[in-house]
Amino acid sequence: MNRPYHLKPLSLASSSNIDYSSALNNQQYAAVTSTPGAALVIAGAGSGKTRTLTYRVSWLLEQGYAAEQILLLTFTNKAAREMLERVNTLLPGRASTLWGGTFHSIGHRILRHHVELLGYQRNFTIMDRDDQEALLDAVMTRKGLRLSEKRFPKANVLLEIISLLNNTGETLHALLVRKYRYFLDLEPDLQTAIEGYHLAKKTANTMDFDDLLTKTQELFLTHPEIAQHYQQQFRAILVDEYQDTNYLQANLIDILAKLHQHIMVVGDDAQSIYSWRGANVSNILDFPKRYPSAQFFPIETNYRSVPQILHLANASIFCNPQQFPKELQAIRSPYARPPARVALATNIEQASFIGQRLMELHKEGIPFAEMAVLYRAHYHSMEIQMELTRRGIPFLITSGLRFFEQAHIKDVAAMMKFALNPNDEVAFKRLVGLFRGIGKKTAESLWKQTREKLEGTHEFERLTSCKLPAKAAREWKQWLDTILEITQKEVIMTPSTMIETIMIGFYEEIMKERFTNYDVRLEDLKTLTNYSKQFSQASDFLAELTLLGENETNTQKEEDQVYLSSIHQAKGLEWRVVFIVWLTEGMFPTLRSLSEATTLEEERRLFYVAVTRCKEDLYLTYPELRLNAHYGEAFQRPSRFLEELKHDLYDRWDISLAM
Repeated sequence: MNRPYHLKPLSLASSSNIDYSSALNNQQYAAVTSTPGAALVIAGAGSGKTRTLTYRVSWLLEQGYAAEQILLLTFTNKAAREMLERVNTLLPGRASTLWGGTFHSIGHRILRHHVELLGYQRNFTIMDRDDQEALLDAVMTRKGLRLSEKRFPKANVLLEIISLLNNTGETLHALLVRKYRYFLDLEPDLQTAIEGYHLAKKTANTMDFDDLLTKTQELFLTHPEIAQHYQQQFRAILVDEYQDTNYLQANLIDILAKLHQHIMVVGDDAQSIYSWRGANVSNILDFPKRYPSAQFFPIETNYRSVPQILHLANASIFCNPQQFPKELQAIRSPYARPPARVALATNIEQASFIGQRLMELHKEGIPFAEMAVLYRAHYHSMEIQMELTRRGIPFLITSGLRFFEQAHIKDVAAMMKFALNPNDEVAFKRLVGLFRGIGKKTAESLWKQTREKLEGTHEFERLTSCKLPAKAAREWKQWLDTILEITQKEVIMTPSTMIETIMIGFYEEIMKERFTNYDVRLEDLKTLTNYSKQFSQASDFLAELTLLGENETNTQKEEDQVYLSSIHQAKGLEWRVVFIVWLTEGMFPTLRSLSEATTLEEERRLFYVAVTRCKEDLYLTYPELRLNAHYGEAFQRPSRFLEELKHDLYDRWDISLAM
């Protein structure tokens, strides 16, 4: 007969060297020293979330938990390293065997021990993005999926679809309906490609990044004894940024916490802004439903912002019905002036105001690096980039490439360049490189044919007889028809009309196939079209693009630079001065969000995140008139995120032009 014997954890609380009550505020202390069990910690912006997690780990170690019995899940390796370093500072050497890291690193660690149970060899390799694209391209080629007349997505686009399927749990059909309607007619072929890709990975004994989670979940579900092993081992689970977890990550957490039910998740539902990449705010909102006995700990003391910023942020997020109520409280003293609401006549004037105000603040002694311009979408920054370039204000783009360096901008510019100058070899090869079946050798052959047939003229109809791969014939014809249209002798096209013709004629279809964020790039090109309206000659417009691009390159050498960033990229950062721009209906919030309550709530959370990046001086700007090439001059209504705020939360600035 087996005799049960239970080991009890050694309590070291009485000999603690850490004065938790002095190191933490009351709300942090309550969360850190809470009894084992499920706990939801709602940590508001700037409230010391990392500090709370760090001290919780230290508390558990001092209560007798062995380091290897604690699992700390984060979203970045940097966050994991920072927390573990802090724990080791508090308790030297005590956290060396703690399981801490990203979801994917922990999944990888588990799979290395048990992957043979899934039919893989233990020496499996992990593909980077280039490897994934190469393998998927090979699968599509073997199955003949890119030989049809229909435009089939390139590997990078299809990989984005596969990743969303993994992380959201959606069916392919549901995802296509929600996000990729223009591929619905390809659904059977897409399914074939996806299945072939998964089979090819297993045959090659390799995994992609998502497999580190999907295969871990598969391991737990198909081999419950393995799940039980880790459920037994992890007596305490802590999760950082829980509001950013997706369907798959939440499932894995629930599986691991099943036995002990000792799970502390830390996050802020008001900062859940990543649904576009699979994050599900319901995970944090429904946590009390999944863990009915969960303790609730709000942490509302903000150490970053002045009171006026927090009053505005609190009032804004209060308008969201689905949330955990909280009210950020400031430690800092009031600032000299409240946030500014600034209406500008046009989007050009908005850029001018930002440029002038940045210079004024810099002359007052504020470094450029302490100032940021935040926007909802990358294309909102175009006029601002150009204005800062003209004024010689150094700036750093963190939301992506500088506007004129982006591939789709360069593609359209190349089309215009070749139409004006048939001797431009670089522009020609860039364009034909977009077509199926045309590599470097074929591009060189086509360039030789083009030079011989054109003989320096603009008689582009001569190119109809060029010899090229059959799979590129349709695209070549569309491109050539577009060239002929924009170079008609009897019609002198403006740059804006040329861009619109290029888009309709052939490039919009290419964008759908090549880019994962087709809709965002389309808005970029609409903005470029709008900007080009100030030029009557395409040559002048292209020269301006080149000069601006050269000036932008030179500014990258500066160290003290204004930050230009999308709000998504700015999360977790902070500046003394923040400009939030384009606060109009349809721009922020976006037009597509206005018809769906849950999406509109996320837009408001995004505004909240933007506001809480600011320490002191906040400017909320918008143009009253949008100069738009597609829709003409369009009057803009102020964003509801401004209109729903009480007037005493900000000062209105009246802008006039100096004579």
